[in-house]
This record gives sequence, C-alpha cells and structure tokens, in this order.
Amino acid sequence: MREIAFIGLGSMGLPMAINLAKAGYAVRGFDMRRAAMDALVDHGGSACDDIGAACSGLDTLFLMVVNADQAAEILFDGGALDALAPGSTVCLMSTCPPGAVESLAERVGIAGHAFVDCPVSGGVAGAQGATLTMMAACPADLFAAIRPALTVMGSKLYHVGEKPGQGAVVKSINQLLCGVHLAAAAEAMALGGKVGLDRDVLLEIVGGSAASSWMLRDRGPRLLQADPGITSTVDIFVKDLGIVMEAGRDAKAAVPLAALAHQLFLAASGAGDGAADDSQVIRSYQRLNAMG
Repeated sequence: MREIAFIGLGSMGLPMAINLAKAGYAVRGFDMRRAAMDALVDHGGSACDDIGAACSGLDTLFLMVVNADQAAEILFDGGALDALAPGSTVCLMSTCPPGAVESLAERVGIAGHAFVDCPVSGGVAGAQGATLTMMAACPADLFAAIRPALTVMGSKLYHVGEKPGQGAVVKSINQLLCGVHLAAAAEAMALGGKVGLDRDVLLEIVGGSAASSWMLRDRGPRLLQADPGITSTVDIFVKDLGIVMEAGRDAKAAVPLAALAHQLFLAASGAGDGAADDSQVIRSYQRLNAMG
C-alpha cells in the first residue's frame, strides 16, 4: 500500500495528501481544481486527468469529498471502483450521515472491495499539521492494514467499531457538541455586547472559568471580530448539524439542542453569511437582538 489514490484535494484533503507524499507514499491525486493538483505535484505527488487514471490498478483509495452523494458518484459513476485492483480498500474520510455510509459500504462490498468508515476532526490546521483525530470503523484486520497511512495524516487514531457507519456516528456526536458549544459561546458574547460589557474582558473571564470550552477558547477571539479570517464556514455547520439531526432521526433519538443550533447557523447562512467564518453565527443573535 505504498501507492495511493487520493480524490478530493480541498482545504483539508490537499494537506492530507501532501502529508502522505512527504511520508514516502506515491500519491495519485484528482480534483476538479487544477490548482489543487498542481500543489500536490509541487510536494511530490502526481496529478491525474480523471478518476479512472487516479485509481487504475491501485489497492487503496482515500476519499475526502463534500458529501456522501459525491462519494457515490465518484465510486460508482465516475469509474473509481472499476479502475481499482480487485479486493481494494476504499477509505471514506468525509463527514457523512451514518445511514448513507452504511449504504455506501454495502455497495462497495458487493463490488468486491473493502470499506473503511473514517471521518476526521481537526479542521484545516489539523490537516496541515497531521494532528487530525480519526474515527475508524472497519474490521480489525483492515484497520491494522490501513493504520500506517492514517497515522501519517493524524495524531489521534481510534478504532471505534467494526461496522461501517459507527465512525460516522462518532463524528456526528462530535459535531453536535462543537455546534452547540459554538452557538452557546456566540449567545454569551452577543449578550455581553448587548448590555455594553467589554467583550474582551468578558471572554478572558469565561474562557478561564468553568464556563469555558474548547470552542469558546478557539473561536472566542473571532467571535469578537466583525469580519475574521476563515478557518471553517457557517455552511459547514449547517451541513454537519443537519447530519446530526438525520442521525438522531434514524436512531429515533431527540436532539433538540442540535436542532436549535442548526437553526441559528441556518439563519446566518440565509442572511448571506454562509461562506463566513463559523464564528459569525453570532450575527444571528445580533439580528435577533437588533444589534446592527
């Protein structure tokens, strides 16, 4: 498994593929954006003109694409499975609904290939620094085989189960907490601003107290900026919290806090802030509270 196909060279996929190339893997990359493939080539990978060329004869494919529909299109309509060697391994690293992951895994299995459900957490910074958290669900022997490549991309690797979809469930729970924590942090900072507090002082106080969270500490400074740089967008949480609600629906489990947080991110997106940094969910509160 020293030669790998990597499809999806976006803001996270590209640094993940580059880290594999730097570690000595022969990485064949494909993305719709030529600039992304050129960047991979600059770091020792190779660019392919189409999906079939990227996968031709290889036994390992990493997918870091937008959603499950795109993964299905690449695998079944784009020719990836037909081009891979028989009995190859497909590793899906995107955040997808658990039910969709189970369906993909079943179809991949019917085609004679193995499937690893391995979503990641850590954002662009984690992808660049190879410090991603990885939540893999697959048979133990398959996990052992793919682990060396995964450890090149992440520093925290967990085998969460043997059934595809279990990794997706863990990721959805992670995103539930992240989304709710961020929405709560935005609410707190919006309230402080509404009553005229010095929000920098407020953030220092709550960020160092029992009220703190990782999301508050990381996003807090950007919550106080009118137009911060982008590390992750509002629309990503619209998608991810939608996946949380879908997972809850499939399990017949109520997730009311996730649903409320989803509405706040959705309101921000609907107001034109979908491409803004996710900290700008605070604008939903500012609009609710007539704060400008």
